[in-house]
Amino acid sequence: MDWFTAPEYWLSRLLFQRALAGVYLVAFLTAVLQFRALLGERGMLPVPRYVERVPFRAAPSLFQWRYSDRLFAGCAWAGCAVSAALLAGLDGLLPLWAGMLLWLVPWALYLSIVNVGQTWYSFGWESLLLETGFLAVFLGNDEVDPPVVVLFLVRWLLFRVEFGAGLIKMRGDACWRKLTCLYHHHETQPMPGPLSWFFHHLPRPLHQVEAAANHLTQLVVPFLLFAPQPVATAAASLMILTQLWLILSGNFAWLNWITVVLAVPALDLPTGHRRSAGPPLWYEVVVLAAAALIVLLSYHPVVNMVSRRQVMNRSFDPLHLVNTYGAFGSVSRIRYEVVVEGTRDDVPREDSDWREYEFKGKPGDPRRWPRQFAPCHLRLDWLMWFAALSPAYAGPWFGALVERLLEEDRDTLRLLRRSPFPPGEPPRYVRARLFRYRYTTWRELRETGACWDRTYVREYLPPTRLTATVQAP
Repeated sequence: MDWFTAPEYWLSRLLFQRALAGVYLVAFLTAVLQFRALLGERGMLPVPRYVERVPFRAAPSLFQWRYSDRLFAGCAWAGCAVSAALLAGLDGLLPLWAGMLLWLVPWALYLSIVNVGQTWYSFGWESLLLETGFLAVFLGNDEVDPPVVVLFLVRWLLFRVEFGAGLIKMRGDACWRKLTCLYHHHETQPMPGPLSWFFHHLPRPLHQVEAAANHLTQLVVPFLLFAPQPVATAAASLMILTQLWLILSGNFAWLNWITVVLAVPALDLPTGHRRSAGPPLWYEVVVLAAAALIVLLSYHPVVNMVSRRQVMNRSFDPLHLVNTYGAFGSVSRIRYEVVVEGTRDDVPREDSDWREYEFKGKPGDPRRWPRQFAPCHLRLDWLMWFAALSPAYAGPWFGALVERLLEEDRDTLRLLRRSPFPPGEPPRYVRARLFRYRYTTWRELRETGACWDRTYVREYLPPTRLTATVQAP
């Protein structure tokens, strides 16, 4: 069936698959490096405790049948290995059916992690990676040309990512409609990057242009993805440029990178006269069946998008096959940070020798310039940003974090940039205080060398020791 495939998108498919494999690799490496402290048997939110109360049908996962830290590590490392193999192009050397099964492996492994990841894996880009990874299973390899229906579904996913984000902004915070949200966003975003200070100090008229361009890219351009070429290529290129701007201005894990990946199959790249053999009948049947399933499951995300009570980043099925997306429906005007400190004094007083724990990505020492971590996802640092917004976000895990610091837990300390205490000398007390952070001005930066100025607000958690169970703030 000539209508079934689009040989002119052969190179676009190749770039999409290799880039997606790279994102998978980052996601699995992040899991390898962080899971023990977050989800392990002695983690802050242990998987065994979670699967005891959540049935398989609600959260399908390999770990519903059995969990151990060694098994989790094995799955995560296996995901790294398969992702690296896909990045190297192993799927192109296999028969079509074997290549599809190879793409199914990282999707199944990452689904198993996300579905037991609890609040640490509650971000929209987890579902976005799974939905994208599921579509990649059906894109085929060198034996067949890219199927048109799957290319369309990839554009449909990109449309929902961008249009959903645009709608949630227009329906949410009034500053998006007034074009003033970016007066604050670069300063109050979850994890600023090395250039965020400079983005914040751009002239306000340029911030308004940024906001207007965002609305254009998210509310108008997505419809052009379904236009004939070269219009679709122009639309996808504009989306890629917008995502690169966001990559420069902050640390949003792999959200922006996977959005760039999704735009690649819409690009009409020169491929010469390459044409593969016709697709086998079984492949056509499988692809059309998968497409019908995706169309059917799109009902709830579409209803959500047109609803006045639109929600962001929600999965409507436990396999995360079709989801709803969106980000920054509201923008904070003030940045708060939770600063965690410890002391070895026997009696904690205000004038005790309190030493500050330093996190890798979130602001701490006002003189320490933010670093670039994306596409890596520092999950604890992100949740600390939410904890500063409201103690309710920290309820399930903050007490456990303090306990691990008091115990000098090795896996937890590895999540931090630096512990202020030498090995073998843990603190006797740990406390947390809430500070207001703001970017310094150009003059303050020249005079003090500090990119942040911080002001004490209130106590977040009183001095706490191990003699009693630590209560969350």
